[in-house]
Amino acid sequence: MLEKMEEFNFEKVIKEFETATKDVGRVQKETLQKILEENGEAEYLQKLGLNGRTDVESFKACVPLVTHKDLDPYIQRVADGDTSPILTGKPITTISLSSGTTQGKPKFVPFNEELVESTMQIYRTSFAFRDREFPIGNGKALQLIYGSKQFETKGGLTANTATTNIYRSSYFKNTMKAIRSECCSPDEVIFGPDFNQSVYCHLLCGLIYRDEIQSVSSTFVFSIVHAFRTFEQIWEELCTDIRDGVLNKRVTVPSIRTAMSKLLKPNPTLADLVYKKCSGLSNWYGLIPEIFPQTKYIYGIMTGSMEPYLKKLRHYAGELPLLSGDYGSSEGWIGANVNPTLPPESVTYAVLPDIGYFEFLPIMEKVENHGDRTEATFLYTESEPVGLTEVKVGNEYEVVVTNVAGLYRYRLGDMVKVVGFHNSTPELQFRCRRNLLLNINIDKNTEKDLQLAVEEAGKLLVDEKLEVVDFTSHVDLTEDPGHYVIFWELSREAGEEVLNECCNCLDRSFVDAGYIGARKVNAIGALELRIVRRGTFQKILDHYLGLGSAVSQFKTPRCVGLSNSVVLQILHSNVVKSYFSTAFA
Repeated sequence: MLEKMEEFNFEKVIKEFETATKDVGRVQKETLQKILEENGEAEYLQKLGLNGRTDVESFKACVPLVTHKDLDPYIQRVADGDTSPILTGKPITTISLSSGTTQGKPKFVPFNEELVESTMQIYRTSFAFRDREFPIGNGKALQLIYGSKQFETKGGLTANTATTNIYRSSYFKNTMKAIRSECCSPDEVIFGPDFNQSVYCHLLCGLIYRDEIQSVSSTFVFSIVHAFRTFEQIWEELCTDIRDGVLNKRVTVPSIRTAMSKLLKPNPTLADLVYKKCSGLSNWYGLIPEIFPQTKYIYGIMTGSMEPYLKKLRHYAGELPLLSGDYGSSEGWIGANVNPTLPPESVTYAVLPDIGYFEFLPIMEKVENHGDRTEATFLYTESEPVGLTEVKVGNEYEVVVTNVAGLYRYRLGDMVKVVGFHNSTPELQFRCRRNLLLNINIDKNTEKDLQLAVEEAGKLLVDEKLEVVDFTSHVDLTEDPGHYVIFWELSREAGEEVLNECCNCLDRSFVDAGYIGARKVNAIGALELRIVRRGTFQKILDHYLGLGSAVSQFKTPRCVGLSNSVVLQILHSNVVKSYFSTAFA
């Protein structure tokens, strides 16, 4: 365990990774065998007739592919206090909550110490490769991380978000020390009950340790962008706190005030320096390296629903490198970024073959054309999942995970593309969530398609010195034909002409043939752009925080369905302007 490590040996970590990835087939068989040996007495596996067998062939023959819905009754029994071996040999003592942004409410996911260990293995591996390219010295990290509200399930199990379970672990704290990324903020700030107060104090701690900050990071880069958008509004108050050595009255949580009082001392020299630095910036460009001059890079997950924040992050980062974090989910980790010099848009993840048993479900699209393109039928055909060594470069797959915490042949719902191999383990690019589709009839637009359309239309705002703060979408089927609705929150008010142009551009930017054909014959109605009030997406964030989510793993839902009724209501009640496309008129 890392508690015994005095110094991080990145060459040793890299060597271990290289060894494991050279014989992936053997490592995968051994990993599955270990998982099944530890959990062979579990009711779930016994019911399926595995009877203690641990070989790959028997496992695939007996155990079906499942989604969370299939396992939910078993997980619920665990949460309700049943201590018998239901999904795992050892009792599950902790429950993780998914972010809940896809379906509108968090899911219960089993969690155990083995998942903490695999998380730290991912952290150590990616840091080893990162530090080889972008070495950092002894110092601290401005980690914009946050715990979630903790509660007990009916059966007395502790329930937290997956990230909170990690942050509370002593293993996490020791790992951060070993990889020279210790958080500059005290635990009282990380686990504070009020998110806004925690943001304020994170930034204040960063300024107090200004000359020691080596990196700025968070699980998702949304948290980094959110924090520095906030910094723009509160920087003068932060300077006042530093000058006087007295914490702002906006921070009211006693435990946070007590912890911060131990760090905050009057420092007029630092306050004047920060004030001068901020006053000299042009539209906050290069803010991060200006106020944290020793920072070597910015680190966090930047793929999928995080990509829309990269433009703003680059603005704050100036010339600092943006290094994308690793690939995982609330259910567990899959791969590490071992190619840190790649830009975030091209980042790949090398699968660690010894942290779980992985399968990949080929995704193939079949188009049945009935003469007229608008009558084409899109079908998804699925063949049998393939193993880690059987994937093909260039093909897309859905990830299937078997792990030590009671998930067996679990479909993650993530679509990935195999872009190469590191030794014999595949390197993946995250594509999108499979179930996040804008779809009315034969059209098929993913989260990535939506993002590209918003980026294209957003270019029309540049000359107006405007930007899209955040966005989401909805399929409106209340009238026939149904149509796409895109919600935008803008940095300030925009003129009618430019927003009409943006609306038309959004409509034209969906290049899916099924969408274009259906729009031309009005089988899909005109796209609608709805502008919402400033602060609308903050209300959506507040809603998820109220459900027990944590900002550290928050992802703005990019497609809001009817099941996500509360978020839809927030959006609908904050619309100030609406525009319909004339692009296909």
